[in-house]
Amino acid sequence: MTRLEEMLAANAAYQKRAPHDYTGENRRTSKLPKKKLAIFACMDTRLTGLLEPALGIARGDAKVIKTVGNYLSGSLDSVIRSLMIAIYELGVEEIVVIGHYECGMAKTTADSLARAMRERGIAEDVIAAAHEELAEWADAFHDPVENVRHAVETLRGNPYIPKSVKVHGLMIHPRTAKLDLIVSGDA
Repeated sequence: MTRLEEMLAANAAYQKRAPHDYTGENRRTSKLPKKKLAIFACMDTRLTGLLEPALGIARGDAKVIKTVGNYLSGSLDSVIRSLMIAIYELGVEEIVVIGHYECGMAKTTADSLARAMRERGIAEDVIAAAHEELAEWADAFHDPVENVRHAVETLRGNPYIPKSVKVHGLMIHPRTAKLDLIVSGDA
């Protein structure tokens, strides 16, 4: 059975056992985040099912944006665009950038990515064309704590993010869920 088939089978089983009241809670859960909060975090699989409960965030409380290494690559990249919608269309007033210890991006480089791409059959001309852009972000990430600081500074200085939006920076340990405050939005 493929992973897709496994997911579809799991969904069919879930549909049979889970009470679905589409006129009840599912309908009442708004697309607007109740806590007027956006969380920008890493896509690490260890954070799935851990991050929200560790923060006291429930379904409908916050917009959660996940990318590799919670890294920002430009003043209008996909994260900024998502945050703009969250702020201007959905009422977000606060952003929390959350990095994590033991982040795999700290060991990733443009060269390691190029090597892995070659091993998976990506054409050399495609790799060469992307190498400079890969180097801009993969080679820039060395320390997850510094990356959180950089992301907070970048968001605070971004012309598309209003100064009234508080931006905080946290680190979470993926094994214990312990949070460390790196940068307070109140400072």
